[in-house]
Amino acid sequence: MESISAFEIIKIGIGPSSSHTMGPWRASAFFLDYLKSLDKFSEVTEITTYLFGSLAKTGLGHGTDIAVMMGLSNENFATIDTDKIFEKIDQIKSKGYISISENQNIAFNYEQHIVFEYKKRLDFHPNGMRFVALLKDGTTVLREYFSVGGGFVVTHDNSQVAQNPIITKHPCHSAQEILDNCKKLNLKISELIMLNETAWRTEAETRKHALYIWDEIKNCIYRGVNKSGILPGGLNVRRRAHDINKHLLHGEKFNHVDEWINAIKKGPTDFNTVNKWVSVFALAVNEENASFGRIITAPTNGASGVIPAVLMYAYCFTPNFEEDEIVQFIITAGEIGTLYKKGATISAALGGCQAEIGVSSSMAAAGLTEAMGGRKEQVLQAAEIAMEHHLGMTCDPIGGLVQIPCIERNSMGAIKAITASNLALESDSSAARVSLDDVIKTMWETAMDMNTKYKETSEGGLANISVNIAEC
Repeated sequence: MESISAFEIIKIGIGPSSSHTMGPWRASAFFLDYLKSLDKFSEVTEITTYLFGSLAKTGLGHGTDIAVMMGLSNENFATIDTDKIFEKIDQIKSKGYISISENQNIAFNYEQHIVFEYKKRLDFHPNGMRFVALLKDGTTVLREYFSVGGGFVVTHDNSQVAQNPIITKHPCHSAQEILDNCKKLNLKISELIMLNETAWRTEAETRKHALYIWDEIKNCIYRGVNKSGILPGGLNVRRRAHDINKHLLHGEKFNHVDEWINAIKKGPTDFNTVNKWVSVFALAVNEENASFGRIITAPTNGASGVIPAVLMYAYCFTPNFEEDEIVQFIITAGEIGTLYKKGATISAALGGCQAEIGVSSSMAAAGLTEAMGGRKEQVLQAAEIAMEHHLGMTCDPIGGLVQIPCIERNSMGAIKAITASNLALESDSSAARVSLDDVIKTMWETAMDMNTKYKETSEGGLANISVNIAEC
């Protein structure tokens, strides 16, 4: 089995959904590349995109249509000015064409060229999409893609078109393999991961990228606490991170993210205050996510606030938590995410919210435990504890929007991760009766047994609540 880099699990993303926004965005770009590989790109006159299953049922709320248009326009979600997205969409709709390259425009009619197949799904995965390009001679080129969670995209033959899989020297496809390799090489978990990551880049580059991720996390949270108002989508959900942050810091204003962090560190550290700050960190990220903001996908967008909240908590409220600990946290968390990706799923459309908030909480618990000096057995136990208490969690977003209950769930997932880490650090791991591999297997079995309506369809659970949505 090929390995997945920790940075395929924790990476730069854009809201509001990794599977419904980032995945279709990447798939659209991949289709353009596919046309080029066939030497048909210059012959294209129009492209029709068909969205199936969950991509259709919650596509408007997740901005799947917007993602497709941006992907076909050769925009990169990692670099685009997120404040200009809706302006670009309005231009496409008003002008009636999409620029698939600097020198080539093709006809585009929103009602005609993006088709929501609400009553159909492709067999391979609930998040299916089909691109059909019409060529000048009247023939067509068809290609299907599947967004399988976390921004990962595959084709029907399961080729990993979105990743750079490599067979590492010390593969870790299960928690037991991680333990065995650590014992054999006499390494901590983060040291083993760093060794394996050299299959993709040097150790210095891995460290640099982890710290880049940390900078993006800080800036995302800071952007979130400095924005107020109503989130887009019609649910009239009010941003809360701004007001809680303002209350906790008594209205003080700051010119830079580091000034803001220093003020938090100098403030009260009683349990209630720290608890509120964890919620602020998580809410800030997911409010940015809900607004098509740039976030860190970890492992998905719907769960993008958990790891930032736990990491920021550790940086602000635990002693001696500096760059080394930050790197250990991030790469350990990312590696735990790969276990779920390979052994279960990180797609809510396939596994419910246990595959998003549950996985992110498990990742964060492991990362925190490693950075706090936990033994390798304690790191894996923390990951197990966190997931154990998310098993069976449904994905039931109201209106297909990543807002209710998604935003608050990130706060809850972060708190559970911290609790799981504390429990593991104070436990004799040899007495644990359930292993991380056991809980990953159980999570996958639970996903398979879960009723489809509770898997990101907006057809069950809280999504049944009648809410007047004026805009999607």
